[in-house]
Amino acid sequence: MTVDCETSKVNQSARTTKYARRLTNLPAYHSAHWAGHVESARQKGRDVIPLYVGSPDMPPPDAVIETLRRSAGRADSHGYPGHRGTRALREAIAGYYQRRFGVVLDPETQVLPLLGSKEGIIHLSMAYLDADSLALVPDPGYAPYTRGAALSDAATYTLPLRAENDFLPDFDAVPARVLDRAKLLWLNYPNNPTGATADLGFFERAVAFARQKDLQKDLLICHDAPYCDVTYEGYVAPSILQVAGAGEVAVEINSLSKTFNMAGWRIGMAVGNADAIAALTQVKSNVDSGIFHPLQAAAVEALATPTSWLATRNAIYYERLALIAGQLNEICMRCTPPIATLYAWAEIPPGWPSSEAFALALLEETGVAIAPGVFFGPAGEGYVRISATAPTVRVQEAMTRLAQFVTSAA
Repeated sequence: MTVDCETSKVNQSARTTKYARRLTNLPAYHSAHWAGHVESARQKGRDVIPLYVGSPDMPPPDAVIETLRRSAGRADSHGYPGHRGTRALREAIAGYYQRRFGVVLDPETQVLPLLGSKEGIIHLSMAYLDADSLALVPDPGYAPYTRGAALSDAATYTLPLRAENDFLPDFDAVPARVLDRAKLLWLNYPNNPTGATADLGFFERAVAFARQKDLQKDLLICHDAPYCDVTYEGYVAPSILQVAGAGEVAVEINSLSKTFNMAGWRIGMAVGNADAIAALTQVKSNVDSGIFHPLQAAAVEALATPTSWLATRNAIYYERLALIAGQLNEICMRCTPPIATLYAWAEIPPGWPSSEAFALALLEETGVAIAPGVFFGPAGEGYVRISATAPTVRVQEAMTRLAQFVTSAA
């Protein structure tokens, strides 16, 4: 048989690749999109100060690093780790929840280690959502809540978070027709991007809302809580699982990324409702093969870290955030100093057409990279998010540049 190579090449070049339809509803991830602008600014010679992502600039506790090193040196540490995580890690997670929140969890049925909280969010969406269902998501909010729905061919209904409501959603505003299709309710406090906090009374209202809908156990609250230990001024963030009956309708996703400066290590956890944990386990067992043994050993060590380490680390973030908020308010970018998270959420200066236009001009002119509020949803328009995740001297330099930029543009 003779093959006409030239004709074959033509036919191949004429083909149009047909991707899955879900990709048409899946925009580029905002931080990946913004990273292109940041790199462009660097190539043009700008001294970039990256305050657009919440990636901790400080290291984990020394004992965590040493545990990783020792475990990686063991000959038996390099095989498949199993998709449920080690018993030691599940027990360490349960122990943390009991010490921190007074919540008792069964390590066998109510705890599942994750490859970072982000994958848990996406995979939980896949476990619960279909094309005829939807997720209730905060706006502004963390993008994977909506991306998980998009990857599941499901719809979303946004719950606006507004300053006049302390950036808390109004459950009573959800129409009955929407509630009939809702399978997941995403909450996130302390909140990214606004820095807002919620008390236990708010979670009690959320559980009551879910239980009202939950006649057939078909609405799951998913509380994303990675900032629960990044707090200031004596504020102690609650867990939704502290609410009586929450275990029947809620799962909480948490992470070591922000708590212990381990963002790149990709260690998280899902805890709470046993049915949700089982469903998430079923998805993950078909997708990944578990967490590297040395990382699990290091996570066990991290969860035993003294609270004094957290207090010392948080004091550094608090100093930076106070510096950021103080400077912003001086130049009419109204910002309430946060008592949790790594972020300052501020109004853009008057006269700018959009948050993205302001942030891009700031980046191109000064090298200061911050996140446009619209990246977190339409309700984020008019705001920017500034992360306290650079050395304090660099944060000060960034605020000096930002103030000069705003003043000169006024």
